Amino acid sequence: MSRSFSDVLCDSLRLTLEYAELLLKDVPTDRFARLACPGGQMVTSNHPAFLCGHLSLYGPKVMGFAGADELEVPDQFEELFSQHSKCVDDADGTVYPDMSTITEFFFSGYNGALEAILASDAAVWGRPNPSQGRMAETFPTVGSLANFLVGGHVMLHLGQMSAWRRMQGLGPA
Repeated sequence: MSRSFSDVLCDSLRLTLEYAELLLKDVPTDRFARLACPGGQMVTSNHPAFLCGHLSLYGPKVMGFAGADELEVPDQFEELFSQHSKCVDDADGTVYPDMSTITEFFFSGYNGALEAILASDAAVWGRPNPSQGRMAETFPTVGSLANFLVGGHVMLHLGQMSAWRRMQGLGPA
C-alpha cells in the first residue's frame, strides 16, 4: 500500500484528536483551569485550559505550512498560552477564556490543519523550516516540523492532561 506523507501526518493527527476528545469528555468546566490538588496538595502542573490553549496555537501554523489560510488566533491566546507563558490556577475564572472558547479553537485549528494537509501539494513538506535556532536544527524541513506539531508535541501535552485527570480523580480516558 502506497501512502503519501500527508496521509501519514493525518494518521497521527486523527489519533491525537480522538485522544484529546476522550481526555476532555468529562472534565468539569469549573476544574478546566484549575491546578490539580490531590489530597489537598496543589501540584504545579499544567491544567487542561493551559494545555489546550497552548496547543491551539499550532494547528493554524500547520495550516499555513500546508498552504492554507491560517485561522486567526483569538485575542490574548499568544500572551496566555505561548511557550513562555506560565500556567496559573484560575480559581475565579478570570485569567483564561472559558472551556468552550479554548476547546473550540483547539479543535478548529487541528481540523483545519487536517484538511489543509490532505489538500496540500507534496512539495510543501520539503521546504526549509522557517523557524530559527534549535527548532530549525532539529526539524530542518516544514514536513519534519509539521510531523512534530501534529504528533509528538500534541501527545506530549495530552500526556500531561492524562496525569492531571488522574490527580483530579477522573481516571484514565
